[in-house]
Amino acid sequence: MKIGLSTYSLQQELDKKRLTVVDAVRWIAEQGGEHVEIVPIGYSLIDEPGLIDRIRKAAEEEGIDISNYAVGADFTKEDSEAYENEIRVVMKHVDAAHALGVTRMRHDVAFRPPAEGTVARFEADLPKLVEACRRIADYAAQFGITTSVENHGYYIQSSERVRRLIHETNRGNFKTTLDIGNFLCVDEDPVSAVMNNISYASMVHAKDFYRRPASRNPGEGWFRSAHGNYLRGAIVGQGDIDMPEVFRVLKSSGYDGYLSIEFEGMEDCKTASRIAMANARRLWDEA
Repeated sequence: MKIGLSTYSLQQELDKKRLTVVDAVRWIAEQGGEHVEIVPIGYSLIDEPGLIDRIRKAAEEEGIDISNYAVGADFTKEDSEAYENEIRVVMKHVDAAHALGVTRMRHDVAFRPPAEGTVARFEADLPKLVEACRRIADYAAQFGITTSVENHGYYIQSSERVRRLIHETNRGNFKTTLDIGNFLCVDEDPVSAVMNNISYASMVHAKDFYRRPASRNPGEGWFRSAHGNYLRGAIVGQGDIDMPEVFRVLKSSGYDGYLSIEFEGMEDCKTASRIAMANARRLWDEA
C-alpha cells in the first residue's frame, strides 16, 4: 500500500499560482508521499500536452509514482451529439493518461442535484451511463488502463448506485475510485459503505469531514448533504468519520493499492496535507 496525495488537495496553492502542478509533484515527494494523483483543475493536459512530459519527468526525478488521472464528465446529456462529444473528450483524456504512464483513470459519469436524483431518474439515465462507460473502458483497455467512477456529485454517490453501474457496465477494467468521505454527502455511513464497495476499488481516496445535524447551522464554510446535514472538509483523522474503523476495514479486506489523500477544508492546504499523510500512515499501521 502506497500513501500519496491528490493534487486537488493543494488546489488553494494552485489557484493562487503559488504552485504549478510540477511544483506540486515535487512538494508531495518532499513530504514523503509515495505517489501523486493528477486532477487537472485550472490546467489541461489536452490543451497543454507539454505538461505531460514535465509531470512525468518530475515524478521520475523524485522517485514517486503517478497513481491516477481524474477528470470530469457528464453522460446525461439529452442531445445525441453532445453525448457523443462527451465520450470523445473522455477518450482524449484516456490518451493523456496513457501518455502520463498511468494505469488508472477516474472519469465522472453524471451530475444531478439531490431533488432530481430520484430512483426513476436514475433508472432512466442508467442505459446511457452504461454505454458510455463500456465504450471508454473498451478504448482504455488497449493501453492497459482501468477506468473508474468515483462516488461523488450526489447522483452517483451511494455505494449501491456505484455498484449497480459497475455491474451493469460489466467490464473487468471498470471499477470505482472509492472516496471514504464522500458517502457522507448522501448521508451514508462511511464504514458500511466502504465494506460494500472495497472489493470494486481500483483506488482509495482518504477524505474526512466534520458533520453537524441539519438542525444546527454552524455558519460560513459548510455545505449541505443530500438530506440537509452540514459538512465541512477536515484533515484526515481529525474529522467525525470513524477513520480507525475505516482503515481496519480497508486493511482486513486485503486492499494493497494506492491510498490518495484528498483535503478540501479551510486550513492551510500544505499543512493539512502533510498532517493528513502522517495520520494516514499511522492509521494504517495501527489498523
